[in-house]
Amino acid sequence: MTKNPSKIFFLLLIVHLLIWTLIPSLTNNNLPLDTIEALAWGSNLDWGFNKHPPLSAFAVEIFYKIFGSQDWAYYLLSQIFVVVAFFVVYKFSEEILINQKLALLSVLLIEGIYFYNFTTPEFNVNIAQLPFWALTIYCSWRCIKYDKAIDYIYLGLFAGLGILSKYLFIYLIIGIKIVFIYFIKKGKKINFSHYFIAGPITLLILFPHLIWLTDNNYITIFYGLQRTGGVGGFLDHLIYPLIFLGKQIGLLIPFLLMSFFLIKKIKFKINLKDEKLVFLLLTTIMPIFLMLLTSMIMGAKIRTMWMTPFYLFAGTFVIYIFKSQINLNKLKNFTAVFVFLFLISPFTYAYISITKTDKRTDFPGKEKADKIQSAWNKKYKSEIEFVVGDEWYGGNLSYHLESRPKWISINDKKAYELIKSKDRMGGAMSLENIYPALIIGNK
Repeated sequence: MTKNPSKIFFLLLIVHLLIWTLIPSLTNNNLPLDTIEALAWGSNLDWGFNKHPPLSAFAVEIFYKIFGSQDWAYYLLSQIFVVVAFFVVYKFSEEILINQKLALLSVLLIEGIYFYNFTTPEFNVNIAQLPFWALTIYCSWRCIKYDKAIDYIYLGLFAGLGILSKYLFIYLIIGIKIVFIYFIKKGKKINFSHYFIAGPITLLILFPHLIWLTDNNYITIFYGLQRTGGVGGFLDHLIYPLIFLGKQIGLLIPFLLMSFFLIKKIKFKINLKDEKLVFLLLTTIMPIFLMLLTSMIMGAKIRTMWMTPFYLFAGTFVIYIFKSQINLNKLKNFTAVFVFLFLISPFTYAYISITKTDKRTDFPGKEKADKIQSAWNKKYKSEIEFVVGDEWYGGNLSYHLESRPKWISINDKKAYELIKSKDRMGGAMSLENIYPALIIGNK
């Protein structure tokens, strides 16, 4: 396990990428809901959408331009985001732990977390955050350690892209801000001009989205608030935080199990004068604490998948605290547990995918699109230009139809204008009897 750790690490990345690209490609009949949703948005790109900012849609649309409607490409896209995050975690851990073997173990530990295996085939805004979350933390550390302008430029870039992935990225930004305040108060000297690099770059990247957000009455923010359940009764401020904590402990069981076989005994000291420890606390534990605090203050329901990027450096954090308790020459039991968990996860995914037939990934999207395309071709000679419907049904048609028509939400005012002008435009087919969508094009 610990011989040639860098080679083992890159082998891990390759095997992870291949397994989690192939398994869903072979066992799913249709792309998952969130991926289809991102593809729907990508067909009609804008600087924001009713549910999320635009980066996930940009990513899938780039892949669509390259690969078209090949499902495996979007499973590959998701794994690319995951392994890039793993690579950054490894490089950061090398600097923090000053040991390649321990850096490898940091990644092996998080490989056991549900978010970085079983859920990764579904490319969505949570997966889209992963590389930028990891890169923002890594660049923050480099800014503090080396104080080079280039690192501040990268920090601003990755922070901006992270927020364009999902607004919850701001919880990490708060932790990073506290990091800089802590080190500056402690006497860390930072070139004065460097204070004005990262922030303006982040704002510059966000500027088009902020304009879109204003023009669309902050619809994305209100959607996010609605998803939390809002401010409920008094008990919500107690029950939801407890549910949140219970779920976090539950999803970390494999991680904790591997840690148990890695650490000889639980013995450590928290030294708040240790700069590395403080950095890890503020970038790993602080964002999780802020989510818990949000639930307590707002009585908000925190959905489990929202926590996807929050545990990327959990392995680094645990190993840094217990590094004196780890015997690198006795990892046989740890290795056995890791291999078991590494293999059981894709096996379980495949088993569920094959045996359960009522999932979104069993939807016959391609077959339905082919029937609709055939019906259109019999009536019209032109291409289908627009699909009006919800993200799932409309998105599936937009993805599978030959002409890659633009998806438009049935709730969008553009949809009303299109439907109203269908006679002027020419061809229009209502699919209410066979499919909940409207397709529009010229005669």
